[in-house]
Amino acid sequence: MIYNLSGTLTVCDPNFIVVECSGVGFKCFTTLNTVKGIGKVGEKVNVFTYLSVREDAMDLYGFSSIEELETFKLLISVSGIGPKAAVSVLSELSPDRLAVCIASGDAKAITRAQGVGKKMAERIVLELKDKMGSIALGNTSDAVSNAASVTDGSVSAEAVEALVALGYSQSDAAVVVGGMDKSLTVDEMIRLGLKQLAGNL
Repeated sequence: MIYNLSGTLTVCDPNFIVVECSGVGFKCFTTLNTVKGIGKVGEKVNVFTYLSVREDAMDLYGFSSIEELETFKLLISVSGIGPKAAVSVLSELSPDRLAVCIASGDAKAITRAQGVGKKMAERIVLELKDKMGSIALGNTSDAVSNAASVTDGSVSAEAVEALVALGYSQSDAAVVVGGMDKSLTVDEMIRLGLKQLAGNL
């Protein structure tokens, strides 16, 4: 198994990159987030890799961070999710953002990924709800905890529903409301949520 590649970036395409190591160019399919942050052609780069082996092909996938690689591996562990769908999800959402969406049950945000429908997005949320915490996501851990703290039928859940009805995403609303004092009323949460969300725009 090839764990990582360190070499010169010779090709940077929207769908793949080529890293040359000791005269050999390795083609790695990758995400738009990695393409945007990997650097310029001719520069030295390091990518973390996953080798997908099928009967008719061996494809190498490369990522600029270990968090993105680990999230990719979690995504392909979901039934019905292949490497291409996982790349599509991570091209739309960073690992941090995906963790928040999963914690808050925001399958709709995941459907923005090309080729990912409602049922597939809901399966991702269902199967990864208890697994995303295993990945070190830096400062996002608090946001994930806040989103996960919003439970169905609670005052917080009502406030989240109201904010979603006003046009905010479920994941953003859940993160903001989840961090509030649970003794607040629904109206107070909505007013405070609107103020915080408007400040984040």
